[in-house]
Amino acid sequence: MPEVTRRTLLAFAAVASVVEPAFSEGEGASPELRALIGAHEASYVGLHRVVHQAGSSSHERKRADRVEQEALLAICSYPAISRGDRRAKAEYLLTAEARGELDLEEHMQAILHSMKR
Repeated sequence: MPEVTRRTLLAFAAVASVVEPAFSEGEGASPELRALIGAHEASYVGLHRVVHQAGSSSHERKRADRVEQEALLAICSYPAISRGDRRAKAEYLLTAEARGELDLEEHMQAILHSMKR
């Protein structure tokens, strides 16, 4: 059996400090939830682009807002069953809430209904 040297221990310590710890069960978010989050992020960027675009019409702004709200509502409604999904959903929604986005009654209703599933 090879001898454990100080150099080996330092190499393992360096790797351990760089590698981000995974969830305790080794789970990440499901592909479905990642897709919903990606869709919301894209719609959020699109909303801000339309709102800050010179000459955008109120119809364009309302449409972009509706698309963004529907994408966020899809995340709120998603039944996060696995530990990885629950964690990813909670972290994402906490970030959205910090920006003041979870301001509709429908958001809370969707979150609560998703917990019943």
